[in-house]
Amino acid sequence: FKLLTQGIVGMTLYIHVKKENRMISVITPTYNRGYILGKLKDSLERQTSHDFEWLIIDDGSSDNTKELVQKWMLEDSSICIRYFYHENGGKHRALNYGIPLAKGDYVFIVDSDDHLTDDSILLINQWIDTIKDKEDIAGVAGLRGYPDGKRIGDYPKKKTYVDVKNSHRYTNHLTGDKAEIYKKTILVEHPFPEIEGEKFIGEGAVWNQLSLEGYKLRWFNQIIYVCDYLEDGLTCNAELLNKSNFRGYTHNTKLNYKSIVYPYNLMAVAVYIGVAKNLGYSLKWVKETIGLSMIDLLICKLIRIFRRMS
Repeated sequence: FKLLTQGIVGMTLYIHVKKENRMISVITPTYNRGYILGKLKDSLERQTSHDFEWLIIDDGSSDNTKELVQKWMLEDSSICIRYFYHENGGKHRALNYGIPLAKGDYVFIVDSDDHLTDDSILLINQWIDTIKDKEDIAGVAGLRGYPDGKRIGDYPKKKTYVDVKNSHRYTNHLTGDKAEIYKKTILVEHPFPEIEGEKFIGEGAVWNQLSLEGYKLRWFNQIIYVCDYLEDGLTCNAELLNKSNFRGYTHNTKLNYKSIVYPYNLMAVAVYIGVAKNLGYSLKWVKETIGLSMIDLLICKLIRIFRRMS
């Protein structure tokens, strides 16, 4: 049956279809992506398992997103769609608003310009079954791939799965974007930092904080998520976003320095130094703000020199 309600913030529309006890909540924050959102919807409808709900968190779109989703919700869809409108504040604020609304036990953040493989939900549910008694494991994570089927990043050879902290990915051959699914209760307890006047902060602000608290993920060796990396997406504009949301970037860099395994933490700081210098900040300011030791600052400078030479 279909139900339409007036929400507290803007228009909230949702539809219940068939099963109520859904294990996974697929959450998609979206901003002016009506032109591409249907591709993700099609991939969700092709799922071999429909044991999920789809929450669309509209981050103040000015295009036809609301009308498009309303149309989908009036159709006889095989999936459960819930739509919430939120005043524009950036992806992280949309997630902070949407995650507590999820009805699933696990949250899968899927960007509006990407889509899932047909067996994605089925595989996730199967892997979730393997961690239900693991209190130190915050969720599971599959691989991302390009549209041509090639894997993004690296994965440890001859491993079906590995239990690793997000901050220790680099030393465990888990490079590149991955597809993380976290327990809802943990994410509700760890919202993304919201900095006044800024509309972006990397997801590592939560992922690496969880690492500091001892949480791992079970990373499995199967592609479940396909990335298109559109020109108007967050990934392609990361450097510009870090510059224009510098306090959030600084927060993440402090966290990276404390949590990511050495020497990869210093590589992240070295990149940050370049952005800070371009914005007029001194090395002394960076050292004091990030909490760098003098030796680590010198290593960061050497990393920057080596990168320029290479």
